[in-house]
Amino acid sequence: MNRSFALLALVLTFAPIIRPQTSKIAVTTYHYDNLRTGWNSHETILKQTLAPSGPVAETFGLLHQVTLDDTTYAQPLLLPNITIAGAKHDVVYAFTENNTVYAIDAGTGAILLTRNLGAAVPPPQSCNNNGPRIGIESTPVIDQVSGTIYLVAFTNEKSGPTYRVHALDISTLADKVPTVAVTGSHTLANGTAFAFAAKNQRQRAALLMANGNIYAGFASWCDHPANQSRGWLLGWQTGTLKPLAANTLVDRLATGSYFLSTIWMSGYGVASDAAGSVYFATGNTAKGAYNTGTNLSESVVKVSPDLTKIVDFFTPSNVNNLDGLDQDLAAGGVLLLPDTNGAKPQMAAAAGKDGRMFVLDRDNLGGFNTSTDKVLTTVNIDGCHCGNSYYLDKTYAYSIVSSGGRTVKVWKVNTSPAVSLSQTFVSENVGGTAQDGGFFTAVSSSGSQDSIIWAVSRPNDSNPATINLWAFAPVAGTNQPKTIFKSAAGDWNLPSGSDANANIVPVVANGHVYVSSYKQLAIFGFGLPTVLNPSREKEVPSTAMAQPVVGVIRKVSVSGFTLHLKSGEDVEVDATEAERAGMSEVLEVGRAVAVIGTKDAGGLLHASVINRSSLFKATH
Repeated sequence: MNRSFALLALVLTFAPIIRPQTSKIAVTTYHYDNLRTGWNSHETILKQTLAPSGPVAETFGLLHQVTLDDTTYAQPLLLPNITIAGAKHDVVYAFTENNTVYAIDAGTGAILLTRNLGAAVPPPQSCNNNGPRIGIESTPVIDQVSGTIYLVAFTNEKSGPTYRVHALDISTLADKVPTVAVTGSHTLANGTAFAFAAKNQRQRAALLMANGNIYAGFASWCDHPANQSRGWLLGWQTGTLKPLAANTLVDRLATGSYFLSTIWMSGYGVASDAAGSVYFATGNTAKGAYNTGTNLSESVVKVSPDLTKIVDFFTPSNVNNLDGLDQDLAAGGVLLLPDTNGAKPQMAAAAGKDGRMFVLDRDNLGGFNTSTDKVLTTVNIDGCHCGNSYYLDKTYAYSIVSSGGRTVKVWKVNTSPAVSLSQTFVSENVGGTAQDGGFFTAVSSSGSQDSIIWAVSRPNDSNPATINLWAFAPVAGTNQPKTIFKSAAGDWNLPSGSDANANIVPVVANGHVYVSSYKQLAIFGFGLPTVLNPSREKEVPSTAMAQPVVGVIRKVSVSGFTLHLKSGEDVEVDATEAERAGMSEVLEVGRAVAVIGTKDAGGLLHASVINRSSLFKATH
């Protein structure tokens, strides 16, 4: 597929570059910081002016399109003034599902170094929520002091699929210490030991560096195998990669065939506060299996730095309905707000598939109540496979940026007399109708001035599956931020049958915006374009997934269900084999699913895998 993205020579409401930004910032972790605010408050080049009589604008657009070897789920990271092969560079690091690490000149797009960390793994458990390979999927983290990139790679080894923790030198990409295979064991409620198995766990949430440790959350492959996969939080010491003595297992039930309660958050990072406590959200388990002592599904969880105990939690009062309908709270991450004025200075915000955003008191998350959610306030942001951002505007109003559904919404955080949220802005529709609701944002500003909200939309179709970079400027006195930029920024053209959301986070730093997607890194900024025009044919991998049959469940029976296709045809499905193997979604009327299996002579489809699907909107 020959594709290029022309520079948009637009007259934008960005102020011209009067002088270079003298102090360059580094982006060393997901969403800029351990609170996961998504806010770069030190951007002095990308400054918007809203006055019509403002200074003459510069052109801003796509400068470079750097070819990568596979899909990127991980957010790029950035370090200024790094010496590579004897020369100084500002370096952007990109990470692909082929287990390749790239060091790229952040200004010119030149590839400085690459390193492959081993053979990537074909999609485990017949999961279609990904591309043809699984390698480096979570966003790594960089320790600037020691010059180390910490990451988790999934490698296909003789012993089977293995997660390995790496500590790479920022200048050479060489391992600084021997890699460590991820292992773990935890005691279940009945006293038996349960062992970590890499083939059953997906390491999707971004890594956290805090308390002298690296933390990683683990989820499942399309909820498969539900009788084996559970939510883990594991840790290793920085420098040595020595595993922490303790770990957190969210679902410790000993009996049953459907566990999970996993930590995935659409790739959002596990968070940490100033005291070192660790926060994350969990997903679904079997309906009715929630337990405050042994199975914290659909919850925001606070864990001690050494992972020895769950310190606090919040669970919505309708947890059993959320579990039964697969409405994961863990479809979104947990944003920790910087300390504010008022009676509740330490807050958190979390939202998931059902679109409710809960604002919580970090000093008392609220626990579980069967009738009332003990939270500070709740608002609807629309269905969220997404992650919230935060910034402080020039009126010194604390603001949460939500990106559920298809729009950016900005909420003023009122701290007195009680905590409440007031919607101040809602953007135009950014699209993304071919995938689940939600997307990801970042905010740039110079202190509390010149705030710009950046967003990367999901595609509207499956081919060419274009993603767009948007920029919005909040305008006082209006209810809609001004759209100041929109441009194609790449694509998400995964192999046929993939049901993977484009969870792409824009990185804004030092006058540039970086967007990584399918086999490319796009670099935006001011200046003349130097656009690469690579030929990137759509990949047909040797390990291609079987083409699924996609539709909506019309009727459920004892042994299976009726699947209604977009063509109008109904197909009878026998789910016995998939359910026995723990490879089936919860079967509910109205749920969109993708079925892999074989048809017998009578036309009955015998399912081996039943996945949740969002493709019904775009394909049949």
